[in-house]
Amino acid sequence: MAKVVNMPKLGFDMAEGTLVRWVVNEGEKIEQGDVLAEIETDKATVEVEASASGVVLKHAVETGTSVPVGTPIAVIGEENEQVDMDSLLQQAGKPSAPPENDQGEKPQPEAGEQETRGEPQSGAEAIPAQAPGEGYPDGVKASPVARRVAEEEGLNLQRVQGSGPGGRIVKKDVEAALKRAQPVGRNAPLMTSAARETERVPISKLRGAIGKRMTRSKQELPHFYVTTELDARPVMEARAQINAAIPEDEKLSVNDFIVRAASLALREFPNLNASLDGEEIVRHGEINIGIAVAVEQGLLTVVARQADRKPISVLSSEIRSMANRAREGKVRPDDVEGSTFTVSNLGMFDVDHFIAIINPPEAAILAIGSVREVPLLEDGALVSGKRLKVTISADHRVTDGAEAARWLQVFKRYMEHPLLMLI
Repeated sequence: MAKVVNMPKLGFDMAEGTLVRWVVNEGEKIEQGDVLAEIETDKATVEVEASASGVVLKHAVETGTSVPVGTPIAVIGEENEQVDMDSLLQQAGKPSAPPENDQGEKPQPEAGEQETRGEPQSGAEAIPAQAPGEGYPDGVKASPVARRVAEEEGLNLQRVQGSGPGGRIVKKDVEAALKRAQPVGRNAPLMTSAARETERVPISKLRGAIGKRMTRSKQELPHFYVTTELDARPVMEARAQINAAIPEDEKLSVNDFIVRAASLALREFPNLNASLDGEEIVRHGEINIGIAVAVEQGLLTVVARQADRKPISVLSSEIRSMANRAREGKVRPDDVEGSTFTVSNLGMFDVDHFIAIINPPEAAILAIGSVREVPLLEDGALVSGKRLKVTISADHRVTDGAEAARWLQVFKRYMEHPLLMLI
């Protein structure tokens, strides 16, 4: 029986997604769980998995098209199965007319844009291209890949002639312009007398989404903050002993211990593993820790599910895999949705301590600074110690300072007695 695959909802505030590339073409076989397509949200490029096994009977959305969450994007069924596609898609909630862009035109894939979107589907109607520059950042019509390469190399796209449909700038245009330009790489001689040009950089989808979410969080959530300092020597020594006995690609990070300690502490304080829903506090059954990962143009939160129920070695492997996919722009839906508490670690950047903004709809977030070597007085003698400052930001509608402080005490106990996390 034919099944419809809809545009997934990745995060509570996602409204639409752009279909970037079909991985499996019409008429090809696919197994449940295999990657069917890649979609772009305001956070990342995400792989959409097939919800059933069979043959891809129809692509209901063309590459390059943005559609609302829940819109049918494909149909999977049995080979040679006869299906009334119009009826099936209408019943599944297919809009009566294709979505339009800001200029009232139906979005269509660019025929020559194969670098990120793949080959155009046969039988697609030819739609006149949008006027060059109209409605595009900085008035420049360019592909996402071309923009990224130009930004990395410091190239002004307004000086590049596009060879794509409608004058669209594609990757090869940027590469050609870079070859013609004077060398400006790391090995080029420094020019101390040259002034840097003022430039205007369009806000990326990810940066725009972060800005909206954080503005809303700070305006609507009554934040409060509690900071403590803990002895980091025990966890640093335990990590060193474990890493000395395991392969290089399995070594644990300090952040792995932090995530494990936070998840165990949350068992005792369900109000901090919660969210507010109207007049009710939802205390989540699972403890899913979001880990903030730095990616190009912003931050992305990957989710370690049921972190309190997994050995630290398993947590470490899962977090490492998700973080790598996030940096490569290949996250999966399960990687980025469903967090109930977040950890944001800037320790690798030599940060003493900081406070983080709560990630809605969660009730709290933990900010981690750097492990610092400091002089300590013990039994009248001056010794070297390792200290770590952490700050919890919490929603005062859900919890209070005393409860957050008690949670920090339990978190601190796990960090200063790391064997408790390993049993």
